[in-house]
Amino acid sequence: MQQFEFPDISRILTPILERHGGDASRLLQVLLEVQDVCHFIPSEAIDLIAAHFGVPRVNVEGVVGFYSFLSTHSVGEYRLLFSGNITDQMLGKDELMQYLCNKLWVEPGKVSEDGLVSIGSTSCTGMCDQGPAALINGWPLTKLDHNRLDLIAELIRSRKPVADWPAMLFEVVDNIHRGDVLLGQPFEPGAAIRATLARGAKETLVEVDKSNLRGRGGAGFKTASKWSFCHATIAEEEGGVICDIDGHPERFIVCNADEGEPGTFKDRVLLNSYADLVFEGMTVGARVVGASKGFLYLRGEYRYLLQQLEAVLKCRREAGLLGETILGQMDFSFDIEIHLGAGAYICGEESALIESLEGKRGRPRNRPPFPVTYGYKGRPTVVDNVETFACAAKIAEKGGAWFAAIGTAQSTGTKLISVSGDVARPGIYEYPFGVTVSQILDDCGAEGRPYAVQVSGPSGTTISWKEFERKIAFEDLPTAGALMVFRRKRDLFQVAQNFADFFAHESCGFCTPCRVGTELQKKIMSKIASGYGTASDLEELKRLGHILKTMSHCGLGSSAANPVLDILEKFPDMVESKLKAFAFKPAFDLDGALATARTITGRDDDWAHL
Repeated sequence: MQQFEFPDISRILTPILERHGGDASRLLQVLLEVQDVCHFIPSEAIDLIAAHFGVPRVNVEGVVGFYSFLSTHSVGEYRLLFSGNITDQMLGKDELMQYLCNKLWVEPGKVSEDGLVSIGSTSCTGMCDQGPAALINGWPLTKLDHNRLDLIAELIRSRKPVADWPAMLFEVVDNIHRGDVLLGQPFEPGAAIRATLARGAKETLVEVDKSNLRGRGGAGFKTASKWSFCHATIAEEEGGVICDIDGHPERFIVCNADEGEPGTFKDRVLLNSYADLVFEGMTVGARVVGASKGFLYLRGEYRYLLQQLEAVLKCRREAGLLGETILGQMDFSFDIEIHLGAGAYICGEESALIESLEGKRGRPRNRPPFPVTYGYKGRPTVVDNVETFACAAKIAEKGGAWFAAIGTAQSTGTKLISVSGDVARPGIYEYPFGVTVSQILDDCGAEGRPYAVQVSGPSGTTISWKEFERKIAFEDLPTAGALMVFRRKRDLFQVAQNFADFFAHESCGFCTPCRVGTELQKKIMSKIASGYGTASDLEELKRLGHILKTMSHCGLGSSAANPVLDILEKFPDMVESKLKAFAFKPAFDLDGALATARTITGRDDDWAHL
């Protein structure tokens, strides 16, 4: 394989490093830009970057090795990554990927001999409603078929810059099929901020408390409590002096836009068409907790939204809704910076996200302390989901009682649901909490006879057709916002296997239960799928599941066994039908492997067998 060389790497790096300054928290952003220019991170660049930020070389190497969108070897002038989510597989992803590989004479997962192109798989790209999907140099390709792949192959062969490719290849639509208070009602930028200023920060916190708004990322922690804890926190200054944070008001607001859960794409729609609402909610939160700086952590798969999001921020600054003295208030300054992720599902966990914000590997922290007391750069930090901030803006504008009247007592307001799979109308649906799964299936045109639904992605819950009257609510079926629908005759074992592969790939490797447990789970599922499974393998999966749930360091590991355990419990016949025997049988037939040797030597006695 041809490896590109850059004899004057300093010439490439100098403007990048000057633009980002000397703050080591900018490390990941610098590496992303170097990857764009060089198609990998050269060794010489690692030396220069380490020296520039004053960090050990091994730290830079560790960051490069952690994120899947970074590489220390060339990935080609064109890097095409097919979405490996189960819904893309159901739409023919594997066959399409092999088709393009054949067209371009390249092996899956490898770089072509001339260094021009590489083709591989990645985790969910957030385009489940318009798959099969892929990324080409970070840009989304949707609704792939043979005709589109023929065109893509020709564009790559002719070395046409991706920026000059036909726009129709990159079309991403919102697919909003049902709106309510977030998606179905108009919002005037600045309305929530003006209401907050008129009411007062403390009074606005009271309204958020009255609303009973709970985090929309899936955990459901009460938003008002989080904001209150952050505001009340004292910070330890350098030198060991404890000072009230009001004397040193450095707090941070962070919007978690790293929705990497397969099957979830609601945040993509909010950022694409309702960014003002999200940024307004962040600004309201800043006023309440006393923050002057905010971050939008944007997942790498949504990098194509960066330019338009920056444009929205610019408009808000020009309108006096961001920056110094917001709406003329001398004591109210707040601005937002967008920080890009680089392909790491674990960074959706709030403490791992903060580590990534600081330019490090996205490894979950030990907790306590929690981010509200010790977050970004050791300061009190509120980390909330995109949808949560959108709800907060509406609450600030219309009041807590208005919001609390929607949904159920324990789950107030509405929920955005990303629907994909075997449905006629995949896309976004907004419902008041308390809606039944069966109602959603009716509205989205579930095809055939729905057999199972994966609620909240792989880390959530698999429900069978017997449970479709259950409700989307924190007191019944909590969800980050995904419903993946599977009709009868779908191989649900294949679905669970896909999820097991996903968790093994996305484990950060920090703790042994998750690092080893997810790999063992993946191998056992593969053994069963290959026709070598036995009843003892099913018992081993249950034992592994218990270890993962009770001993993992973070939520990724503790939820990694959910889809496997659900299918064992709710669809036992489907799993047992794949077993080769109910007694133990090894996956590798060593005696059978010696058959060739016996033929060559002419032996077939007892000593020639195992």
